[in-house]
Parts: sequence; C-alpha cells; structure tokens
Amino acid sequence: PVYSCSFCPLLFFLDLSGKMFTFPQQTNSAHVKMSLANQCYQAVTVCHRSVTDLKRDHALFSVSTPSHDNSFLVFWNNGVQEMQTYVKTAVVGYGGWDYKSNKWHSICTTWDSVTGLGQMWFDGVPSIRKFIRSGESITGQAIVILGQEQDKHGGGFDINQSFVDVHMWDYILSPCEIQNYMENLHFTPGNVLNWNALDFDISVRLTLHDKLKCVCLRLFYLL
Repeated sequence: PVYSCSFCPLLFFLDLSGKMFTFPQQTNSAHVKMSLANQCYQAVTVCHRSVTDLKRDHALFSVSTPSHDNSFLVFWNNGVQEMQTYVKTAVVGYGGWDYKSNKWHSICTTWDSVTGLGQMWFDGVPSIRKFIRSGESITGQAIVILGQEQDKHGGGFDINQSFVDVHMWDYILSPCEIQNYMENLHFTPGNVLNWNALDFDISVRLTLHDKLKCVCLRLFYLL
C-alpha cells in the first residue's frame, strides 16, 4: 500500500517496519517532522538509512531547538565531499566515504557532550573520533526534520530523498549495537525515536510505502 499526502498536514503514530518515506520531488515545504519529548540531551546517537540522487549539499537529519536551528545536524557537503556533523555552531567533517547516488546508505552518528567527541559510522565502517563541542547539552523543545537543514525552528525545506529505519537514542550506542543495526541484525530500538513506533506528522507530497525488496533466485548447475 502507498499512503500519499498533498498539501495536508497529518499526524501519525505507526509501526513503520518494512516501510519507507519518499519525497518524490523537490519542494520548499515537503517534510517529516517529529517533536521530541525530552528537554535535555547530553549524548546523542542517530541511525538511519537513506537514498538520494542529489548531487549537491543536502541535510539528512536535523534537530532544531528554539535557540539553535542546527542543534544537531547530519549534512553532506558536496563541495568538499564530506559527511559533516554540526552541534550548534561547531562542525566536523568525515571524508573518504563512497557516498554514491541512487544507492542505499546506512549512517550512524554519535556525540557526547561530556567528552565533546563525535563519531560516524558509514555503511558499517567507523570513522575516527573527533572533537566537536563539549560542556553543553542540547536543551529546549527539540524538533526533528528528516532530510532538511532547518533554516528556522521547524521549517525551511528542499528535498528529494527516501528514508527508512530511523532511530535516535539519548546515549552513545555501543559499537556492537551499531554494527548490528548496519547489518540488519537485532539491536536495541531508539529510546527517543523508534522506527517501529514513530510519532510524526507529514505534509505536502510525501509517500509512505513498502520498502523495495528484491529476492534473487540462484541457480546451481552440476557439470
């Protein structure tokens, strides 16, 4: 089944196992928005799978608060070919990833406010840990937007992407748990955002449909 919405905000609370969000065209208003219940995050782990054919800068996961548009942002900088993590005004880049268009990528990003260290896992490969920002938590009513950098709190969009398996934790997920997520094995679902029980609203030209699956039959011949 395919659920579509055109110019109509809707609220959902669904188990999205086996489903994916698709934004079939670039607009300045298409979005998936989720409001977070907690008011303070001292650590963050975010995991998601996405695919796009964009060949320019674009955001993948954005958390904004009233005081910071980019309290936590996962962003692809096409100019320098880096996946970047923003924590408020601080940013670090992770280079060397083979971020191909029209290919599903699994990405997990972590940050700890005590040490200030962040790390990214890209298709099962961990980056080195880098210092981003320390001594400050993410506080205030947080809004999560998939696929968009938030130029203002909860708004400012331009997207052409698909997303599945979005999870967020308020602690640093262990390397084993992250690897299990990457390999589609059993892992602890997000305690902040859980793809299997997601509370969200959508508006303007968004589809929620079955994730594409391909079952290949292998033939064996005896010579």
